[in-house]
Amino acid sequence: MKNTVNPPQPRLKERIETLCRDMIEKGILFSEAMEHFERCFITEVVRRNGGNLTRAATSLGIHRNTVSKKFNHRNHPKR
Repeated sequence: MKNTVNPPQPRLKERIETLCRDMIEKGILFSEAMEHFERCFITEVVRRNGGNLTRAATSLGIHRNTVSKKFNHRNHPKR
């Protein structure tokens, strides 16, 4: 049996720095980057809490109404 060693994963700080460089090179504005991060972060926390916005809000340390507003706005934009 061959012993395979997985290469170490880059630390979070290094991954974020790389992502920032890539976004800047692509001309992504700060406001766009923050909006995308917020959407991804909140969506993932809501998912990990089984869609329960109250538990997600507690995990995020923000009010449930804020999570509801941002989650619903991000996932169901006005047409």
